[in-house]
Amino acid sequence: MMKSGWKPPGIEGHLPIGALVHSYLVADYRWQHDGDWHDLRLGLPAPALEMLCPEVQTFGLLSAWNPHSIKFSEIDNRNADHALHDDLNDTGLHYCAAFASAPNRSWREPSWIVAGMAVEDFDALSRYYGQLGTIWWNRGELARLRIDAARPADFAHDESSIDWLK
Repeated sequence: MMKSGWKPPGIEGHLPIGALVHSYLVADYRWQHDGDWHDLRLGLPAPALEMLCPEVQTFGLLSAWNPHSIKFSEIDNRNADHALHDDLNDTGLHYCAAFASAPNRSWREPSWIVAGMAVEDFDALSRYYGQLGTIWWNRGELARLRIDAARPADFAHDESSIDWLK
């Protein structure tokens, strides 16, 4: 995995984790199949996507755009996305195009949903591409936000669909 030769850019500084997590919780997530876009909702199952891959047990959505939600140039983001696409292709697993966006579309990030990847490999790939937040679920379970950070002490939000990884 991660043979693409892409090198993660340095991430200088960061935005407040709590504010970012809140924006991830209210974001719109969609995935594509046969030219149609389908909703993916945190805290809900994704049976339509699961029906496309009946042989797998795990699903995850990740991106390579804007590591830690710090705005990078279009060319840096496209290069990172191409590298992630190559890395996903090398796995031999099923994956499809997806995206995440702010409800008002002021922020949009192309993403990928991968089916059948072990959570350890998924987390490693996400960290390699500098992602703070991803979505993960097991077949028949609810889609959950995975945050590669510790829960901020002042975070005041329903956490029923969040996994804090540190």
